[in-house]
Amino acid sequence: MSFGGPQWPQQGPGQQPYGQGQQGNGQGQEGYQGQGYQGQQAPQQNQWQQPSQPYPQSPQQPGPFPGPPGPQPDGTPDWGALADASNTRARRKRRLMIGGGAVAALAVGAVVATAIVATNKSNDEAKNGGTTATGPAAPSDTATPSPAFSSVAPLPPPNPRDYISDAKKDTAPLSAEGLFPGKKLTMSGRVYLKGATASTTNCAAVTVGGLGSALANNGCTRVLRATYVKDGVAVTVGVAVFPTERQATQAKKQATGGIATLGGAGVADFCHATVCLRRTNAIGRYVYLTQAGFQNGRKVTSGDQAVFQTSGDLGTFAFNQIYARGKSQASAAARAPGE
Repeated sequence: MSFGGPQWPQQGPGQQPYGQGQQGNGQGQEGYQGQGYQGQQAPQQNQWQQPSQPYPQSPQQPGPFPGPPGPQPDGTPDWGALADASNTRARRKRRLMIGGGAVAALAVGAVVATAIVATNKSNDEAKNGGTTATGPAAPSDTATPSPAFSSVAPLPPPNPRDYISDAKKDTAPLSAEGLFPGKKLTMSGRVYLKGATASTTNCAAVTVGGLGSALANNGCTRVLRATYVKDGVAVTVGVAVFPTERQATQAKKQATGGIATLGGAGVADFCHATVCLRRTNAIGRYVYLTQAGFQNGRKVTSGDQAVFQTSGDLGTFAFNQIYARGKSQASAAARAPGE
């Protein structure tokens, strides 16, 4: 941003130039060059008007003004003419002093104006993020200090997965009714009625085939189960809990067989001596499993889309519930970081 200096009066007839302003060279300041002030020359004085009667002239040499008239014919000095000459010289002297004082005052004003413009320029740069003074000349205090910002980056919000991957952090209450709440479940407009729920610390006892040894060998601490039914298709969803994510991942890799179905609460036993759909997956320190089939015992084939959809809906629901558990604990930790 540039600053234009004040425009001083332009030179006119009968005026002489005064000293030119100097260009500034301060750091962060644009130069300001003031125009020279034109001082006014004292006006020319009127010549003495010769009297109608001739008088002998003074022997004085002519100067800027004619000398005073000589004596009257009777030999008496012309006191009035002498007084007028004296007054004229006094007025001329006063005008010269006033004119010189005005020129000096305007010259000082030009210097002050230049300093003010330079100061305003410096303040404008500082306010708008311009060059800041450094070193010994830097100001030690200001009336309006700039805002201070911490150089330490804020901590990122807690990751919900961190809380469902380690038993030391995942300390919220855990139960079958808490993990599978309510009496029914709606997924994408499909409504499933809930049957029985169960929880046990004997993980191998609620499995079929080789799943029991995979859970036990990797430190399974609990299995929670719930059964849902819709349009003749039943599904039991189970969640096995481990101390760490690594143990859960290993159990998933080693799993064969499946979770045992859970009957009761108006749902008959299913998936016995028939073919059912088994699925196994893991998130954090949890392995979640589904066993889905027809309530009438009919074998499940690859074309039975209702069974596949039911298994997928309940697997998605289990995943969402486990993740919501981690998210809830992470949010609580973010609200109270010191606790």
